[in-house]
Amino acid sequence: MVVEQLSNSIDIKQYLKDINVDSGGISILAAKAKTHILKIKDLNVGGANILKQDALSIGADLAVPRGTVLAKTPTVECILIATTAQLKILAKKELAQPFGLKDLAHKLKEIVSVKMPTHVQVMGVINANDDSFYADSRFNAEGAVLKIESMIQEGASIIDIGGVSSAPNAKKVSAEEELSRVKPLLEMIKVKKLYEKVDFSIDSYEPIVIEQALNAGFKIVNDITGLVNDEVCKLCAKYSATVVIMHMLGTPQTMQDNPEYTNILDDVYIFLESRVKKAESFGIQNIILDVGIGFGKTLNDNLKLIKHLEHFMSLGRPLLIGASRKSMIAKVDENKEVKDRLGGTLALHLEALKNGASILRVHDVLEHSQAIKLQEALNKV
Repeated sequence: MVVEQLSNSIDIKQYLKDINVDSGGISILAAKAKTHILKIKDLNVGGANILKQDALSIGADLAVPRGTVLAKTPTVECILIATTAQLKILAKKELAQPFGLKDLAHKLKEIVSVKMPTHVQVMGVINANDDSFYADSRFNAEGAVLKIESMIQEGASIIDIGGVSSAPNAKKVSAEEELSRVKPLLEMIKVKKLYEKVDFSIDSYEPIVIEQALNAGFKIVNDITGLVNDEVCKLCAKYSATVVIMHMLGTPQTMQDNPEYTNILDDVYIFLESRVKKAESFGIQNIILDVGIGFGKTLNDNLKLIKHLEHFMSLGRPLLIGASRKSMIAKVDENKEVKDRLGGTLALHLEALKNGASILRVHDVLEHSQAIKLQEALNKV
């Protein structure tokens, strides 16, 4: 007899197929292979005691504070540890229970219905301004076309073009000035029909810039304000554009002035959820979500968002992460200059993919395409 210890990151369904497990049993067994760790806050203490017993009865468990069984506090914070199969059972059990457990049941049902993405897209960054934080991303119209064609060859399926820096404390620019910067690129993309080769995204929240881009064949609007402007919503609906809704605390000029949250995961989730509803109310159907790495967050906030990105998958929209060469890397690794942050970028982005991201916004397309291919190859072994 030989025993092999397998990684938890394997494609369990493929392994089950390889040993000729009955097709009906593959889904059942796969649901037992993934363990979920769910932190539940402000749970009624009576509900916690019921949930504890229900979890134990099916082989799962609920970690609760001391004194919970004696109901020493009206509410508790606890951690549920269960497989997908066990969550499905609990979702049914708690529907009939009091103390808010019915609401929990609906949330558990949401979580078990989430599927990890199987396809990754690389979004290459091109800036038409001279003050973006990474100099190698800045191009004029002719240079931009050459870079676009290069990025397509390297594996980009989306190109994101912007005319204004959104780095902390960046100088404010008028909509007219922004348009004058990007207009030559938009016209060249339209004339050369580059939109037939790759999807283009406009990194802007100004209606006059966005409309020019959509008329030039752009399909995506990347709005760092998260659709604060109703006019942007109307334009996106009119052109059936895909929208990237990003979370930002404040503005680029104020966002890093001691950002504070009650709870970073909950606060960002609530914001994105509300903006999805707003987008849908305007008739926008295609939505991508971005938790806004570096946009009004501390280092710890950024790390938590990437580490627990799966928390946002229950919103049912593709997740985009853009940590490319950002200053959070320098805070971990001795103030590395922007040019020296590629390694840190790849580490953050691969972690994000593992946790549910399906789009990476990057400066270095070739290196990311290669890293993704290797990660996919590893997942198949």
